[in-house]
Amino acid sequence: MILIKDGRLIDPSQGLDGEYDILIREGRVEKIGPRGSIGVEGCEVIEAEGLWVIPGMIDMHCHLREPGYEYKETIRTGTLAGLAGGFTALVAMANTDPVNDDASVTRYILEKAEKEGMCRVCPVGALTRGMKGENLSDIGELREAGVVALSDDGRPVARSEIMRRGLEYAKAFDLPIISHCEDPDLSKGGVMNEGRVSTLLGLKGIPSISEVIMIARDIALAGFTGGRLHIAHVSTREGVQLIREAKAKGIEVTAEVTPHHLTLTEEALKDFDTNAKVNPPLRTEEDREALIEGLKDGTIDVIATDHAPHSPVEKEVEMDLAAFGMVGLETALPLMLRLVEEGVLEPLSLFEKVTVNPARILGIEGGSLRQGSRADAVLIDPGKEWVVDPSLFHSRGRNTPFKGWKMKGKVVKTILEGKVVYG
Repeated sequence: MILIKDGRLIDPSQGLDGEYDILIREGRVEKIGPRGSIGVEGCEVIEAEGLWVIPGMIDMHCHLREPGYEYKETIRTGTLAGLAGGFTALVAMANTDPVNDDASVTRYILEKAEKEGMCRVCPVGALTRGMKGENLSDIGELREAGVVALSDDGRPVARSEIMRRGLEYAKAFDLPIISHCEDPDLSKGGVMNEGRVSTLLGLKGIPSISEVIMIARDIALAGFTGGRLHIAHVSTREGVQLIREAKAKGIEVTAEVTPHHLTLTEEALKDFDTNAKVNPPLRTEEDREALIEGLKDGTIDVIATDHAPHSPVEKEVEMDLAAFGMVGLETALPLMLRLVEEGVLEPLSLFEKVTVNPARILGIEGGSLRQGSRADAVLIDPGKEWVVDPSLFHSRGRNTPFKGWKMKGKVVKTILEGKVVYG
């Protein structure tokens, strides 16, 4: 038994934001009561005065690299990084080697996570075989094996007919499709946002219309098929507006944004820092502000890291040759808390985006500390200041543009199924 005493409980699933005690027994929340109202002898007491207590966060979009790319990340190192960042469940994309387009790969990931994972791993199955965009994977077998969604993330599904059939088949198995919205012809060869900065740097750009045109197509297909569409890592002002209009029409579409797109712009590449090379690229200040507005009005449902670890040999090269992506699990929390400090979001609204909303979209357990629910919780010191030192990351990836940044807000303890597993 664990008793968490005197903390500020922030649980969007219950609309709670106040001082409460939480009693945990046998991996479940047994009781929640006002501060000082629960007294039980013989249990472990965690003093949480001055700390925030939230449900374990769910990262709806990350890359754990295993199997096949263990030199970048493993399930063990990625899940440990997740716990350090306050995440108790990680949704792992399918671009492994072999690609997770087969039930045997799904089972391997789940078995590996059971043996070596430090938190829950929820696999995403590839929508198409080999993520080639040509033939659908066996969606029924993947669903039975345990995938929670389908996606070719990292590669767009260029053929509209394949995307249509995918939405139809996924609907039959009640699975969302997580769509990487990019027109490969428009973005081919680009390394950053197309605009003033790319011109100044002499780098080939990726125009915003590359994302916008595919968001529009996928929304149209979702409306036509009735399938469940989730737009990954939205980065453009026009994309946010399309999603807003689609929701107003009743189309079943949800969307996510990353902490780095909420924090950085294309200006971060002025020093040719390859750690700021991501896909979709960092956009303009106007786009960043539109993303924040989309969070505020509920157009964007989820904040997800798109944690993408790479080895130094893939990043410490010329911009044109460098891999896309940055690590995000261990810096996400303080970057998100900036939105609270700046008065953009209230804590309840912020944590909704990383707890109850991803759980609802994916149909998985978690994201709540209701009585009887799974006891996954995080204790946060919102005022703790620290400096980002990638050499101290639990992740194998060191590819972050936030090196040396002064951060505010840090995880003190992470609890998984009633056991303290970090801190």
